[in-house]
Amino acid sequence: LHAGHIVSTQELAVLLQPVFSQNSKNLVLFVQDTLSIDDFTYYSEAYGNKKPFQNVQASIPLEILQSAASSLVLPAVDCKATRYLLSFLQESEDWKLTNVANLDVSQLEVNTSKPNLFVVQLQPFLSKLNDVSTLEAIAENDKIIGRLIMGLQERGIHFSVIYTAMRPSRISRRTEVAWDLRRRLMAIEEEDSLSYPPLNVTNGNYTCILFYANNFSLKANDSLSIDLTNITFVTQDVDISSSECSDINTTLSLKYTKPVSGINSLEIRFLMTNMFYGGSARNWSTLESVEIVQDDEKFAKFNVSVISAPAEYSFHCQLVGTSNLYPAKLIPSNNEAKNWDVFISRFQIQGFNIENSQFSYASDCTSFFSPGIWMGLVTSVVLLWILAYGVHMIMQLTTNSRFDDPKGPALSVPQTE
Repeated sequence: LHAGHIVSTQELAVLLQPVFSQNSKNLVLFVQDTLSIDDFTYYSEAYGNKKPFQNVQASIPLEILQSAASSLVLPAVDCKATRYLLSFLQESEDWKLTNVANLDVSQLEVNTSKPNLFVVQLQPFLSKLNDVSTLEAIAENDKIIGRLIMGLQERGIHFSVIYTAMRPSRISRRTEVAWDLRRRLMAIEEEDSLSYPPLNVTNGNYTCILFYANNFSLKANDSLSIDLTNITFVTQDVDISSSECSDINTTLSLKYTKPVSGINSLEIRFLMTNMFYGGSARNWSTLESVEIVQDDEKFAKFNVSVISAPAEYSFHCQLVGTSNLYPAKLIPSNNEAKNWDVFISRFQIQGFNIENSQFSYASDCTSFFSPGIWMGLVTSVVLLWILAYGVHMIMQLTTNSRFDDPKGPALSVPQTE
């Protein structure tokens, strides 16, 4: 593959054929939330002694990099191909699927007589705007990869490894693309990132709750990261039987069994209300609070700001969580809630008036007068004021009523005039 080539779904299927034809059909799939080829160079040398990809680089044969057409630009895989990679692998072979959660290789039951597929969900990058926190997350994921690979090697198990992500972390743009096409390309990229349908809760024969997120992650005690995106929307390994629907109150209950090592059960509740407000003469649906129950003992409650919409609409927000930088913030309501960090990207929810099992028109958390619009308006007003002041001063200029005649006597103007 030449430098910069984007591998399509069909090409990836051809490249993976040797994995299916080898004698030892054991495959380990490491899945991250975001990853790009540029991350391997961006985070490798710029941070001194830290080596975030130490185990990954040690697992890559040197001749692969030496045989590449370019040392600066490498081929990449289309995010559409990685989006359906797990389903493609399951259809290609009769694998014994094992979701590795506790990363204790000694407890893995590996029957080498049958094909085994181990899926490892790596920690998400909770703060993509902070290079230091991203570097730490990459380093922690690299340790997880190293421990699992070394454990399998010590047990004498032959295996292949795929390290990928659900979507790219960096979008490279070609310089020859015209400026007027960039907004359209960005919109296409955003549309393609819808990789799975929303989670729906039914009440009888109709859908009463719809929930979607591009990234649904938690962090407990500033140390334990929990990525719930895949098990909520892709595999849907979540219990929603405790959800409740009515015309006034709706509760979305998400129950997980052993989502990560150290947590036996985890329940997340989204409590919504539908009330009539005389000021607007219409009903509004509001997300009142979010609750987290760990192991049926620890109860955390968050109050919610700015998550409301007309009852006929759904609600959408690009970022929802506990950070002060997010447009919609989850505010801790008790002491236990202070131990949790919540990160939800491209959040969309609807708990009332759902038709045809689809989201209605979305009311976004970003108001029409965004900070950029306010900056433009204020700047325009200042410039208009300067222009008006200049025009006013020019209009106040007057000419003299009399002038000197260079051939005649000097003009004398009395001080009284």
